[in-house]
Amino acid sequence: MTEDNHSFTTEFILTGFMDHPDKKTLLFMVFFTIYLITMVGKLGLVALIFMERHLHTPMYIFLGNLALMDSCCSCAINPKMLENFFSEDRTISLYECMAQFYFFCLADTVDCFLLAAMAYDRYVAICSPLQYHTMMSKQLCIQMIIGAYIAGNLHSIIHVVLLLRLTFCGSHQINHFYCDVLPLYRLSCVDPYINQLMILIFAGSIQISTITIVLISYLCILFTIFKMKSKKGRGKALSTCASHFLSILIFYGSLLFIYIWPHSVKEEDNDIPVAIFYTLVIPLLNPFIYSLRNKAVINAMKRIMKRKPHNILKQISPMTNRF
Repeated sequence: MTEDNHSFTTEFILTGFMDHPDKKTLLFMVFFTIYLITMVGKLGLVALIFMERHLHTPMYIFLGNLALMDSCCSCAINPKMLENFFSEDRTISLYECMAQFYFFCLADTVDCFLLAAMAYDRYVAICSPLQYHTMMSKQLCIQMIIGAYIAGNLHSIIHVVLLLRLTFCGSHQINHFYCDVLPLYRLSCVDPYINQLMILIFAGSIQISTITIVLISYLCILFTIFKMKSKKGRGKALSTCASHFLSILIFYGSLLFIYIWPHSVKEEDNDIPVAIFYTLVIPLLNPFIYSLRNKAVINAMKRIMKRKPHNILKQISPMTNRF
């Protein structure tokens, strides 16, 4: 065997947001605030759904898992990004990089399936309300969630294994604020054609199939809404669907643009602006879009706030013992 003259990379340097060192304090404060609000909102929503029996329905179970996955994505990316603003050593090892991408990919894949499941749930609730409990049982809800997590894990493992087949030599600077797959392709000494093909096949099929379910569900919902005789009910339903659909469009639009766009591997300048949307902005907005405009969630929050701390602990204890 012959020795390769290349110096193979076992760690990388994340250089995202480092082009303007004079703005690092401002950027740190902005992103730290976003991260704090996101985590408080997400974990607070998960705790609220866990504690309130009135929210133990398919819609809120899906919502709680969506919040949990968004928290996972934020925890995988944001702490390292915030640390790098004031750290002289902005390195990340190859295996830390793989772990970061794994959890990011897991969260986004599960989110795709959960958004599709939530759209189907709303379709059944609005278009077939009398058959809701038979068509959307808790058993089916749990099966959908388990299926989403299994698919998310398999999808993430496939791409991580494919990344490990690459060798990285020469430059070890990633022009990004986290270890995303496309910046890693640019540093590879091995042609990443197979990796790109697998992303196109797996990520493309997941995104296109789930967004098709979302579009069909919301189109059916819109037709049902327009048939409503009550103007008040129609306006309320349209307002809720419009805000949900806007969040879904931003999420899917960002992912489709950065991963499925044919020249995205070469278009390095697009990475960070688009990534900010689906790693920072969308997780921040989701709690407000899906929960704070929902009367059931607001009423549940009011009930929790009125309770004394020791009563809340008494309520949590028997619930945790079940698990």
